[in-house]
Amino acid sequence: MPVSFLPFLRWLGEDTALAVSVLLTLGVLLVNGWTDAPNAIACAVVTGAMPFPAAAAMAAVCNFLGVLCVTSINTSVAQTIYEIADFGSSSTQASIALCAAMTAIVLWATFAWRLGIPTSESHALIAGISGAAIALKGFGYLRPEAWIRVLWGLILSTGAGFILGRLSMALTARLPGKDGVYRLAQVPGAALTAFLHGAQDGQKFLGIFVLGVSLARGWDEQGVFVAPMWLILLCAGTIALGTALGGRRIIDRVGRDMVDLTPRRGFAADLAGCICLLAATVWGLPVSTTHTRTTALLGVSAQENGRTDKGVICCIIWTWLLTFPGCGIIGFAMARLFLRLFVFR
Repeated sequence: MPVSFLPFLRWLGEDTALAVSVLLTLGVLLVNGWTDAPNAIACAVVTGAMPFPAAAAMAAVCNFLGVLCVTSINTSVAQTIYEIADFGSSSTQASIALCAAMTAIVLWATFAWRLGIPTSESHALIAGISGAAIALKGFGYLRPEAWIRVLWGLILSTGAGFILGRLSMALTARLPGKDGVYRLAQVPGAALTAFLHGAQDGQKFLGIFVLGVSLARGWDEQGVFVAPMWLILLCAGTIALGTALGGRRIIDRVGRDMVDLTPRRGFAADLAGCICLLAATVWGLPVSTTHTRTTALLGVSAQENGRTDKGVICCIIWTWLLTFPGCGIIGFAMARLFLRLFVFR
């Protein structure tokens, strides 16, 4: 989508569906920074390595840099989201279906935030898009190649996060150093996690922006992905703003209610999460920062037989399990509703 900023603004004025999809995408990006990014700084805040306002500000800057730097050189994650489904040849119906998918994500994320549960907007995004595409064109229009990468990312963000959490805790337990050393080491760990969160999630919604414009203009460019710098900056700035707004409720749920954290355990969780997110970004796999960080914390706690709140864990797991079917069904229902209201009169 090699388009400059001024023509894009003209398109927004001419195409209501495109304007709505852009606003909804920006809204989801803002919510993503608000609800996902706190996972990056949860350990540092809970163990006292950084006060919450300073940690949120640092995470906002690192999220911005993650989107800007990584997307400038590697857009493979965005490409996967861009190619997840085929919305057909009707630009009007396709744009309306995409609006429905974004609405489903906003509803799901708001519901999870109210409960203080760290759900994944990444998987909500994929499920919402797929549900809307099915409502429009049927199951045959989901692209298996992109879904395979999504499933690999799901395995990596949960299974590998837990395993690496245990391994990093086993390694850290053998290292010398007092709590003050590990508390200090958590600052760069939280910064790197926030950077990688921006690299991952910023790319996903960048892919949605490009998909929305392509659908609205009737372009058939699957396999061609070009993101202009102004769009990268827009996505980076929006997710950074959401991060700066904070997300204290989720930090308390993950870092205090779910497990007992010490500076050493927090450092081990940071290390495990960073390795997992970095590997996924290099391989171009769309993974969830929320899943990666939460399972890394559980792996760290399991390695030391630490206290865990099974009620909180069960609540989080059920929300994760319900994200794909739940957000997919909402995306399907909203797409059918929007198409009936705005197309089939």
